[in-house]
Amino acid sequence: MNPPASSDGRARLDAVVKAYDVRGLVGEGLNDEIVEALGAAFVDEVGAAGARVVVGHDMRDSSPRFAAAFARGATRRGADVVSIGLCSTDETYFASGSMNAPAAMFTASHNPAAYNGIKFSRAGAQGISLDTGLAAIRDRAAEYLDEGITDAARPGTAVEVDVLADYAAYLRSLVDLSGIRPLKMVVDAGNGMGGLTVPAVLGEAAGLPPLPVEIVPLYFELDGSFPNHEANPLEPANLVDLQRAVVEHGADLGLAFDGDADRCFVIDELGGAVSPSAVAAIVALREIERVRAAGEQQIAVIHNLITSRYVPETIEAAGATAIRTRVGHSLIKDRMNETGAVFGGEHSAHYYFRDFWGADNGMLAAMHLLAEFGAQQAPLSEVAARFTPYALSGEVNSTVDDVPAAYTRIVEAFTGRADFDEFDGLTVTGLTPESEPFWWFNVRPSNTEPLLRLNVEGADAATMTAIRDEVLGLIRG
Repeated sequence: MNPPASSDGRARLDAVVKAYDVRGLVGEGLNDEIVEALGAAFVDEVGAAGARVVVGHDMRDSSPRFAAAFARGATRRGADVVSIGLCSTDETYFASGSMNAPAAMFTASHNPAAYNGIKFSRAGAQGISLDTGLAAIRDRAAEYLDEGITDAARPGTAVEVDVLADYAAYLRSLVDLSGIRPLKMVVDAGNGMGGLTVPAVLGEAAGLPPLPVEIVPLYFELDGSFPNHEANPLEPANLVDLQRAVVEHGADLGLAFDGDADRCFVIDELGGAVSPSAVAAIVALREIERVRAAGEQQIAVIHNLITSRYVPETIEAAGATAIRTRVGHSLIKDRMNETGAVFGGEHSAHYYFRDFWGADNGMLAAMHLLAEFGAQQAPLSEVAARFTPYALSGEVNSTVDDVPAAYTRIVEAFTGRADFDEFDGLTVTGLTPESEPFWWFNVRPSNTEPLLRLNVEGADAATMTAIRDEVLGLIRG
């Protein structure tokens, strides 16, 4: 056993272990010692001694070093590490699913360059959260920090494997784009991993046949310092370059990927943002129709409670069952597997597929959109409008010191006017007669910051705006 490395491992781990992943400032929160301990603890928790563990990493400067430290910890506890090197997060899901092996991905997703983190999967790309193993990994890693890592009787091995070509071929097998009309699209990779995966999946970089798609690349250079803009398309400011480029190039659409390329946002030919809820409804219909044609009768589709009301309406109108869930990556992956749902969609542009081991894959969602859009002549703005009949506010964040007090103000103001639901945060639905426009809103506290997140939807823009402004006034006191 090594000598003790720290006397307060639990405090150090508490600072970086979040609800669904590990995330922290490089050097200050995450360092090689902590990552090596997490690698050893991960092997213990998933029972991977004598078995394979997949390790991948994004383009951040610290990612290769951290991946190597994790591999050291994992092999010391007896795991055989399969390093897949530079990859997107959904590539690690592919490797985890196709190899039936647990996996760790080093990325801080859309967070700024100073951060890094780890996304864990059990074998078959199954999610891990605090409630389903991450707390145990944290506690075991804390012991290793305090007492040193005990080497297994049989140390593990390490090999390097490139899965990019197999990943691209698998996605092409799920969605056939060969017969769509020619499309021009601008893709903003944000200097993230989309710069590697887009040319492989939608281009010819992986040796696949060409598609009738012309790609105008924007920020495809892998650069973890994010020199052009943060790789977080959820923030409107980070879409401005793409919106401008779509119009300037006369493109049919634009795609924006986040840093680890597991989320995809869509821009129409006019430079307007297409709601992730509209994308979810479009993909849900395609997946329902596909499995029904194969003879499936009982079909379920998952949506979180913040997606547009039109998403469950679309699912139910297609004869499938809409399953409402709380917000949360690992939680939704668990529900995908529990229910056998064919698809799941979130308001944040995470899209989950049964044919992808229940894991999320923004590239696959984009391919479904291209297949649907490319099979008709209408512009994307017109197609998207058919799936966006209501007005959504998008997520509005407010700094709040006293969340219970803000909740009390909201409940008092809307009592007698609305129903209340505490399934995830507080959802308030207006008691409106048939002749009046509907509305609902949800407020949820952040897991990591003193923020309340507000999402509002109304039958029309005026209704949504009025409710949004009223609720913001109550939240901000």
